[in-house]
Amino acid sequence: MAYLVKHEGTAWLALLLATVGNSVGGAISVWLGRRLPRKETPARAAWLQRHGPWVLLLSWVPLVGDALCVAAGWLRWPWRKVWPALVAGKLLRYLAVIASVEAVI
Repeated sequence: MAYLVKHEGTAWLALLLATVGNSVGGAISVWLGRRLPRKETPARAAWLQRHGPWVLLLSWVPLVGDALCVAAGWLRWPWRKVWPALVAGKLLRYLAVIASVEAVI
């Protein structure tokens, strides 16, 4: 946020960099989840399977988002479904941050 206040007019660059960087971090968490051994799906993961990869729209939530990304990998959800949901969640977060900063400036 401080970057946006100090460098007005570069919100698009901040949006791009933050979204790409955070999305790559989320993808690494998914990749790490794929490395975990998978035996049985616990009952707690049933709601994830019910909602599917679009639950990753919540991947921006601190701590919870990382766990969702790891769970997506552990559940072996296909990348073609994981990636758009993951990026959309991160993008929406930073759009909200930029909108809130722009409202203050």
